[in-house]
Amino acid sequence: MALENIKENYDVIIIGSGIGGLVAASTLSRSGLSVLILERGDTQGGYLMGFTKKRFTFDTAIHWLNQCLPGGMVHFVFESFGTDYPKVIQQKRVKRLVGDHFDYLISNNPDELKNELKQKFPNESAGIEKFFNTAKGIGVSMTNYGNQIRSTETMNFFEKTRNVFHAIRFVMPFLPHIRYAGKEKLKKGLSKYFKDEQLHQLFASEKDMLSCLIPIGWAYAGDYLNPPAGGSQSFTRWLRHFSESMNAQLFTYCDVKKILLDGQKAIGVELDHRGETYQIKSEYVVAACDVEQLYTKMLPSEKIPDKLLKKLEQAELYDSSLTIHMALDCTPDKLGFNEEMVFISKQDVTYEEHTGGDPTKTEIIILAPSFRDPTLAPEGKGTITIFMPALIEHHNYWGASKDSNGDWIRGEAYEKCKEAVASILIDRVAEKINPALREHIEFYEVATPITHWRYSGNKNGTMMGARPGKENYQAKIAHYQTPIKNLILGGHWAELGGGVPIATKAGFNAALLILKEKNKAAFDAYIDYINGAISAEEIRNSKVFIPYNNNWERKLTPSELTSIRRQAN
Repeated sequence: MALENIKENYDVIIIGSGIGGLVAASTLSRSGLSVLILERGDTQGGYLMGFTKKRFTFDTAIHWLNQCLPGGMVHFVFESFGTDYPKVIQQKRVKRLVGDHFDYLISNNPDELKNELKQKFPNESAGIEKFFNTAKGIGVSMTNYGNQIRSTETMNFFEKTRNVFHAIRFVMPFLPHIRYAGKEKLKKGLSKYFKDEQLHQLFASEKDMLSCLIPIGWAYAGDYLNPPAGGSQSFTRWLRHFSESMNAQLFTYCDVKKILLDGQKAIGVELDHRGETYQIKSEYVVAACDVEQLYTKMLPSEKIPDKLLKKLEQAELYDSSLTIHMALDCTPDKLGFNEEMVFISKQDVTYEEHTGGDPTKTEIIILAPSFRDPTLAPEGKGTITIFMPALIEHHNYWGASKDSNGDWIRGEAYEKCKEAVASILIDRVAEKINPALREHIEFYEVATPITHWRYSGNKNGTMMGARPGKENYQAKIAHYQTPIKNLILGGHWAELGGGVPIATKAGFNAALLILKEKNKAAFDAYIDYINGAISAEEIRNSKVFIPYNNNWERKLTPSELTSIRRQAN
C-alpha cells in the first residue's frame, strides 16, 4: 500500500516516534514548520509503545518516572504545548529491598527507613544519619534538574559562560561520589558511611555509589511518580495528537535505509514502506533513533570519523533486560505487591553475578503496574512485570542466531531459552513474595534483549543508551550536532542517561537547534520561557505559535471499554 498524502519535501524529517522524536515534532510543527515523522513499527511510542492482550494492557518500559510534576523537565515542556497532557501522581511507597535476611521499604519519607536502620544498627547510627543527609542533599539538587533543560549547543558564548556556574552548583553534591564505581570502589564509598557488612548488602546489586544515593534523594524530593492513567503510552498518544493537530504527519512501517546527502549536508531520507522505496527531501533531519545504526547503516562509512565510531563502540551503555509481562486472575495486592518497585537480591553471590545473566543469582525487579493504574487490567484482575538485567550476549545470544542480513532468527532454541529463564525468575519471586503466585497466572509474555533490539533498534537492546559517568563524559559520547550538516540527534543518544525526562530534553533541544536557524521568533520565545521571562500560559498563547485547542481525549483501555459495555447491558 502506497504512502497516501506524503509530500515530496518537508522542512524537517524525524526518524523515530518515541518521546524524543514526538517532542521534537511537536516543538517544530507548532512553530509553523512542515514536519514528517517516520516510524518503522506499527505505532508511535518507541520504548513506551506497550501492547495489549486479552483485555490486559502492558507497559513495556517505565520502571521509574520523574520530572513530570511542576518544576520538572517533562512538565516544563508539556505545559508549554497545552494543558490537556496526561497527568501523574506522586508515589508514597517507592522501593522495597528484599534480601536473604532483610526486607526494607523506602517511602516518600525516607527518614522512616533511616530511623529503622539506626535502631537495628545502633553502632552505625552516625554514619546512617550522614548517608541519608547526603542523599537528601542530592535530592535537593535534583529538584533543580528541570532548570538544566537547555543544551549548551543551543547557547551563545555568554550563555555558555553563565551556564557553567549553574551547572557547577547542580553537580556539586554528586562530585564526591562519582569516583566510587565498581566492586572495590563501591565498597570503599559505602565504608565512608558505615562498616557493617549487613548494611553494605542492602546495596549489593548497585554498580556505583550514586546508584545507592540517588534513589533515596529522589524519594526525599518527592519525585517518584506513577505513570498516567492508561499507561505510559498516554504520553506518546498525546504528543502524536498534538503534533498532528499542528499539521505534522506521522507514517508507520517506514524503515529509513539511507540519509540523502549533498556533499556533507543532509537533504532528506530514503525509506522502505512495505517493499516500496521512497525518497523524501527535507532541509533538516532529526535522528531520534539508535546513533550507531544511523552512522553505520544510513550513512556512507567515509562520512563519519573512525575516531567517533570507535568512541561509540566503546561507550558504557545501560543494560538491557529479560522482562516478563504477567497477567493475573487477581489484583496484585492480593499477592503482596503494591505500588513500589521490589528489588530482590542474593547476598551469597559475587558483585558481578547480580547482573551476570544467571537467573538463579541475578537481581530481580518487580513492578505491579495495574496496582498503580487499575485501568490496565480487567476488574478484579491485575498485571505484574518481572525483569532482570541482561545483555544480548547472555545465554549464547538467548539461543538465537543471525541470518545473512544480520537479523536475528528466533527459533525453537530461543523460545526454550527464554521460557527456562523466565520460569526460574517466577519461582524466585514466588519464594520471596508469595508461594501461590503461579496459581494466579493467566498468561505471560517474555521479552529478551533481542526483543528490545527488534522494537527499539537500540544497540544490543539497551534500555536507555549511554550511562552517565566519567568515561562517557570525557569521550563526549552525547552530542546533538553530527558530522553531517543539518543532521541532528534528537533521541536519548543526544544526552547521557535515559528515561522520559532525558528523551524529552533531547527532542526539545534538537528542535531548538533548528528553530534558531529557521524561526528565530519561536526560538527567542522558548528562550524567554526557559529563562522565566514569560509563563507557560503566555507561551501557549503567543502569536508566534499555531494555537492549540486542548482537545485530546485519552483512549480508553480494553478493560475500561469492557466495563462500560457491561454497565450498558
